[in-house]
Amino acid sequence: MPVSHDTSFVETMPQNVAIQFLDRVAASGPREAFRFPRGEAWESVTWAQTGERVRRLAAGLLSLGLEPEQRVGIASSTRYEWILADLAVMCAAGATTTVYPSTGAEDTSYIVGDADCRIVFAEDAAQLEKLQSHRADLPNLGKVITFEDSAADGDWVITMDALAELGDSYLADHPDAIEAVSKEIRPDQLATLIYTSGTTGRPKGVRTLHKAWVFEGEAIKAQNILGEDDLQFLWLPMAHSFGKVLLSTQLACGFATAIDGRVEKIVDNLGVVKPTFMGAAPRIFEKAHARIVTMQAAEGGAKEKIFKKAFEVGTKVDELTMAGKSVPLPLKVQHRLFDKLVFSKVRDRFGGRVKFFISGSAALNAEIAQWFHAAGILILEGYGMTENAAGATVNHPDQYKIGTVGLPFPGTEVRIAEDGEVQLKGPHIMAGYHNRDEATAEAMTDDGWLRTGDKGEIDADGYLKITGRIKELFKTSGGKYIAPPAIEAKFKAICPYVSQFMVFGAERNFVVALITLDPDAIAGWAAENGMEGTSYTDLVRSDKVRAMVADYVDELNGQLNRWETIKKWELLDHDLTIESGELTPSLKVKRAVVESNNKDLIDSFYG
Repeated sequence: MPVSHDTSFVETMPQNVAIQFLDRVAASGPREAFRFPRGEAWESVTWAQTGERVRRLAAGLLSLGLEPEQRVGIASSTRYEWILADLAVMCAAGATTTVYPSTGAEDTSYIVGDADCRIVFAEDAAQLEKLQSHRADLPNLGKVITFEDSAADGDWVITMDALAELGDSYLADHPDAIEAVSKEIRPDQLATLIYTSGTTGRPKGVRTLHKAWVFEGEAIKAQNILGEDDLQFLWLPMAHSFGKVLLSTQLACGFATAIDGRVEKIVDNLGVVKPTFMGAAPRIFEKAHARIVTMQAAEGGAKEKIFKKAFEVGTKVDELTMAGKSVPLPLKVQHRLFDKLVFSKVRDRFGGRVKFFISGSAALNAEIAQWFHAAGILILEGYGMTENAAGATVNHPDQYKIGTVGLPFPGTEVRIAEDGEVQLKGPHIMAGYHNRDEATAEAMTDDGWLRTGDKGEIDADGYLKITGRIKELFKTSGGKYIAPPAIEAKFKAICPYVSQFMVFGAERNFVVALITLDPDAIAGWAAENGMEGTSYTDLVRSDKVRAMVADYVDELNGQLNRWETIKKWELLDHDLTIESGELTPSLKVKRAVVESNNKDLIDSFYG
């Protein structure tokens, strides 16, 4: 089935997010909208129930005097209440301002102050404490609404239930308030300020309009990728545009979402929820791949041989099928057998019903995508950034190319500038950075295209391929260009124990790497190699682990051009984390921070 490029939906799409939501409630009232964990069980709510709760909360915000486009912060992890708060802000014509739960008190205060938030939803006592400790710096913050009742004081801080009760009183006097307000919201009205976690400097607030979020959801709907009978599992940070765009898609398509932001519970939850699709950052797929491969290696013997042979056959079948060639009967028979013995078990780890995963927020390793594909799991890579409301291109279940980020959304344009930069145009582009006119001017071209900062190319069929960040490309002192992401991705496909592999060498005469290992994977390795219970730091310092990693680096170097090879490397004594400030909340490496933290070590390679 060819992909639909019909753009007529742009003329008929809902005017704003509030109407998009209210229309969905009207169309799908009795159907399931959300399910979420309550203790050990999962609780389910319909669209009608969600609509009723959102109306009361939105009316509560109006009763507190919220005016159109005034900012309302949400400082919380991903959970059902986050969605309720966001939809209530949309239906009250406010603008949601996002704060990651991992953001420190100083940056939380900066974001809430820079956005001039009048109201903030705070998840619990920990988020509340950040606001209370900087209350003197936030004179315009009139009310905090907490998701957890124990944190409320009844004055400055009230509960969600108390807000809903304020809404009941308001609706008693203004029964049609929500419908009236939603009809007045213009498509070009501010809907969100999403603060980019930024790999450098202070976070910048991206001003995204109602029409951008509505467009994103409707553009996915127009491609017939998802329907009402699908079930999404959502764990992504809702403070990130990738999480928010999946909510827009849900409003447009009407499927149900199971929501739980606890990253450590993803695999367990997939087994229970059995979703038909999920969005994720590539790190999740890398970890799953490494876990399955290392578990098989630990079993050894015949089981490991069968496992390896299965992927050999699966890859061969894939190659023939993708080249449009027929699969010989003996190979077909083998493939069917391995599907039963091996691939079906891999699929069962993800619940057994997944039609596809959507990967975004960083580059997905093509070899890992191919490995999953051989097992019958399709990962559709997409591309975009916060500045264009998350989605610009995406592969389609019926039309995809592994190693590319797919075709442009219908109704959008993608071009490659003379220097190789990917540039975007369409209804999804931001209205600039909040209070940052200079940064806004830098982000746009003179003829109105968004500069992405990514280097890419478009193939003969229109598929976009991202080849790296323009700023990440570096030149050695010998004048050779190096693209770190390409080398780093290769190593992650080779070594199942790696967490991060970071390449450096700008203006130096050779390339070096800093490596961190995945704590879970290396603990498994240690148990099989007589080192059970050894601490992470002692493991990475041990000769055994260094020898094991050295073998993988040699294997990598065998696949690289001479000038790209890793001449020296070191294992760091800790894995990178959000808390250490070396990863963004969407799990991107803050390369400059890592480089600065390890300046002496990197310099010593060239001593």
